[in-house]
Amino acid sequence: MEGVVGGGLRELKKERTRQVLSETAVELFLEKGFDAVSVAEIAAAAEVSKPTLFRYFPAKEDLVLHRFADHEDEPARVVAAAREAGVPPLDALRDHVLAGLERRDPVTGLNDAPAVLAFLRLLYGTPALVARMHAYQRRAEELLAEALGGDNPLAARLAAAQVVAVLRVLAEDNVRRISAGERVEDVLPGAVAATRLAFRRLAEGLPVAVSGSV
Repeated sequence: MEGVVGGGLRELKKERTRQVLSETAVELFLEKGFDAVSVAEIAAAAEVSKPTLFRYFPAKEDLVLHRFADHEDEPARVVAAAREAGVPPLDALRDHVLAGLERRDPVTGLNDAPAVLAFLRLLYGTPALVARMHAYQRRAEELLAEALGGDNPLAARLAAAQVVAVLRVLAEDNVRRISAGERVEDVLPGAVAATRLAFRRLAEGLPVAVSGSV
C-alpha cells in the first residue's frame, strides 16, 4: 500500500511540475512572443534546469500544447462510450461538440475570456505551434481510428481523419471570428449550424456503421 501511495504522490508531483512549467512558459510567450523566449529563460523563470525541463517537455512547443493534452484522446473516448450505449459514433461526436459550444469550451474556439482568447491567438497565430498541433491531431486520428474499429483499418483511418479535420476547421473558424471582434453570443448560432452541417456532410460520405443518423 505504501508503494502505491508513494507512486501516486510522485505522479502528482510530476503533474504539478508539468503544470508550473507550462504556465510559466505560456506567460512568457504571451508577454514576449513565442519565438522571443528561449528554453533557458523558461527554465530559469521556473527555477529548474534545462535538462529537467526537457525531461517533462521534449519540445518547446509542447509547453503550450500541454493544455490540449487531455483532449488528444477525447474523440476516441466519446466514440467508445457511444459504442457502449449503442449510439452511432457521429451522432455522439456531434452532440459532444454542440455541448462544448454551449459551455464555451476553449477547445471549440468559442470563448472570449481575455486569458483564453490570448492563448488561442498565440496558438493559432504561431506557425511552429500550428505545426506541432498537427502532430497532436495525428495522434487523435490514430486513437479515433482504433475506437471506430471495423473490418477495414483503412476505412477507419479515413473516417477518423475526416472527423478530426472537421473538428479543427470548426474550431479555427470560431477563433477567427472571435479574434476579429465578434461576440460569443453572436457567433454561437452560426457555430451550431456549421457543426450540424459538417456532421451531416460527414454522415453522407461515411459508412452507416460510423455515421448513423445525423
